[in-house]
Amino acid sequence: MNIFILFFQGGGGSLVSLLLPFLLIGGIFYFLVIMPQRRQQKELKELIESLKSGDEVVTNGGIIGKVLEVRESSLIIRSADKSNMEIGKSAVVGKRAETEKK
Repeated sequence: MNIFILFFQGGGGSLVSLLLPFLLIGGIFYFLVIMPQRRQQKELKELIESLKSGDEVVTNGGIIGKVLEVRESSLIIRSADKSNMEIGKSAVVGKRAETEKK
């Protein structure tokens, strides 16, 4: 019973003072989570659009291969065991760095 009395005491405050913490949490969440994720998605999209024959890519399945042919929505890559595979462009997670190449 005493808890209810504590909740209903006081003036209550304005709507702005009640919403301010939620707005601050939303703003912090936007700047720390959403903006970096959008930037990363944009960079990955640009990387996929700039792929050309001869580039080495890494897929989300961990396959590393050399691009042989670029198609509209897929890539033909050659893996280490000399097998050709057709993968979707959405499966590419990055380009293999020059320092990683043997």
